[in-house]
Amino acid sequence: MKLSCTRDNLHQGLSITSHLMTKNVNLPILQNVLVKAEGGTIRFTSTNLEMAVNCTVRGKVEEPGEYTIPSKLFFDYVSLLPNETIQIESDDQKAQVQCGTYKTKINGLGASEFPLVPSVEGEHSFQIPVSELKTALSQVLFAVATNESRPELTGVSFAFHMHEGEGRLTLATTDSYRLAEKTIPVVSGVTNDFGVVIPSKTLSEVSRILSVFKDDVELPSTITMSLSNSQVVFIYGPVELISRTIDEQYPDYKQIIPSDFQTQSVIDKGDFIKAVKTASLFSKTGLFDVNLSFDPETKQLSVSATDATRGANTTHCSADISGKTNNVTVNFRYLLDGLQAIPSDQVVFEMIDASNPCLLSPKGNTDAYRYVVMPIKQ
Repeated sequence: MKLSCTRDNLHQGLSITSHLMTKNVNLPILQNVLVKAEGGTIRFTSTNLEMAVNCTVRGKVEEPGEYTIPSKLFFDYVSLLPNETIQIESDDQKAQVQCGTYKTKINGLGASEFPLVPSVEGEHSFQIPVSELKTALSQVLFAVATNESRPELTGVSFAFHMHEGEGRLTLATTDSYRLAEKTIPVVSGVTNDFGVVIPSKTLSEVSRILSVFKDDVELPSTITMSLSNSQVVFIYGPVELISRTIDEQYPDYKQIIPSDFQTQSVIDKGDFIKAVKTASLFSKTGLFDVNLSFDPETKQLSVSATDATRGANTTHCSADISGKTNNVTVNFRYLLDGLQAIPSDQVVFEMIDASNPCLLSPKGNTDAYRYVVMPIKQ
């Protein structure tokens, strides 16, 4: 294999793929990136056996071929090179990399040992707006379960459906203590209701890839998502990410989202976050509890916490409260996660009583994003 390409192209290909490498005692080749040169393109591939990512860049190929090079070492080295043309030449034992006055040899492994990455022929294919998907992932991924005892909860529920003649995608996550749900438009592909559960690690990788390209104006405004036989592929510009899906059925979470409330309030998000953070300094270690008290007469929300060793704190903030006087104790970390994910300056907080789930949503568009937090029962 003999090729040359710009430092920017090489750096981009490696920044997309080198992240996926994994330490595997039985398969050391998984720590390598497969470099394949043919035609006028260079393709980088890495896999951890659960997902694989390909990134194709332009380059000059003098001798086609393929070779695997340690991902992290290669990426770190290229990051330090000057912005000039890089020449790469490989044989069975090593790759020689030259750029200006920089010249190095990196020991790699033959491409024949690299795992085969399957191609996915999509039975279902959807075009999703990139900016909407990126925002949606940032609003739901933090609520995914980390415990593997229920595999479906370690993923994100993708539910495609029609709404008033237009395609929609609802993403939902829950770890049994809180639930996040976001609905976004879909450009094309939705013909009937369709659902799939995608591993959160895959979607974190999708989010990271989209961030790498955030300033590239030449790339499309949509990402293609195709599904077939327990596999999903995301295609965006020169990148293709392939992953397994989660076979288990996602639970019907809609029934735990409350619809009738005894107390409703509209609160300034910044004030609410500050009050919760202040009270959190006095919450009980390990319980992370803060108490929220709503008073419709004084139009005040009180956020308080008491710890036997540290003391007590109560912070008041004004709120537009209607309904009954009410209070609830919640985990402040879960509450803050939801508040910080809400895109508006004002938050709608709705509750029934101290033993039922509370609903947070942005003022003005309460259906676009919903966040449910379970109370701590006293």
